[in-house]
Amino acid sequence: MKRREEMSLVERLYVWEIVKGLWITTGHLIRNLFVYLCGVIGIRLRKPWATIEYPNEGRPYAPRYRGRHRLTLNTDGSIRCTSCFLCATACPAKCIYIEAAEHDDAKIEKFPDRYEIDTLLCIYCGYCVEACPVDAIRMDTGIHPQIYPPDPRAFIEDKETLMMRSRLLEDRGPKALFDDHLTRMQEIEKHPFHGEY
Repeated sequence: MKRREEMSLVERLYVWEIVKGLWITTGHLIRNLFVYLCGVIGIRLRKPWATIEYPNEGRPYAPRYRGRHRLTLNTDGSIRCTSCFLCATACPAKCIYIEAAEHDDAKIEKFPDRYEIDTLLCIYCGYCVEACPVDAIRMDTGIHPQIYPPDPRAFIEDKETLMMRSRLLEDRGPKALFDDHLTRMQEIEKHPFHGEY
């Protein structure tokens, strides 16, 4: 788009532009106030605001949304990760920590004895998912980061937690996983400083 070099006299005085801006703002105010007042008396035209009342209602995420991590499993329930360290190498935040161990099975060279993701450091870029050659890590849970207690150690998700997320997703589906997440968030909102998170 080519920008005009010269402004007209009316535009240079800015008075007309200010009046136009006030006209648009006042129009939005009157329209939204009318819709809100109609809702108060019981006439539901549309939702008068764009705010989502989280956690009482959830925003539908796109299928490509990069949510919380999970480690995928083989058909026998074992972890698919081969401890190649590519996810930890690709991570710009350096939030993935892996300790490899040798496997008893001769077909499998090694597996992660310890696999941790520090979600305080994670920037949810998805590079770990792209780097993995065996599709062992995914971010397709459709759940955004959890609220934890003030202890920073609670933000470190270990191998068992990441594997359990895969089992729950497979057994119950993404909708049930998201509903469980909303229920946990509602409980935290009711009792923010009590009990387990």
